[in-house]
Amino acid sequence: MKHVVAINASPRSSWNTAQLVEAAAKGAQEAGATIEIIHLYNLEPFKGCISCFGCKLPNSFGKCVVKDGLTEVLDKIRKADALILGSPNYLGELTAGFRALYERLVFQSLTYNKERPNCNEHMIPVLLITTSNCDESLYDKIGYTAMLEGYKQRLERFVGPTKTMIYGNTLQVDDYSKYNWTIFDPVEKKAHHKEVFPLKLKEAYKLGAGLV
Repeated sequence: MKHVVAINASPRSSWNTAQLVEAAAKGAQEAGATIEIIHLYNLEPFKGCISCFGCKLPNSFGKCVVKDGLTEVLDKIRKADALILGSPNYLGELTAGFRALYERLVFQSLTYNKERPNCNEHMIPVLLITTSNCDESLYDKIGYTAMLEGYKQRLERFVGPTKTMIYGNTLQVDDYSKYNWTIFDPVEKKAHHKEVFPLKLKEAYKLGAGLV
């Protein structure tokens, strides 16, 4: 039986990104896989790559040697048959937690060797889910599409074949009246969420099932 690791790299464990990751994981589970969902921001403290090059040494080649909250997560990914990653977009980039995991996940397999640039012998399919307040129609114009394509290309090169899913114009909070956010129309936001989010959950479920 295949095993799928699903990682929510949002600091919110029950909002848009988390729900989409869980929907994808459910799709994989109902397609026959075992799943494990990890909420990244609930882990013990961790950091990104520290450029120690321990993963390039013979005795630890291809394996991040830093010991912190990500150590066990990286071990679980190495043994998994598929990987689901989810992150919101903060200020035009994915979260700091996602970046930390991404750096250490990818860099441990980068060899700086012309003959063998990737030492990862266990390539697995990846689903990258991202959410943003920005409407999807603006992704090309403001560079979000190009940013996500960069992640897709590097994940495909060092982790495995990658599909991406986006959900824009998200509902950030239940009650907009608490904030002086005049740029948003709360009525429109809630109407969009009610109409579109269930469709996105179905899309995530289908993509998750496709990993198995």
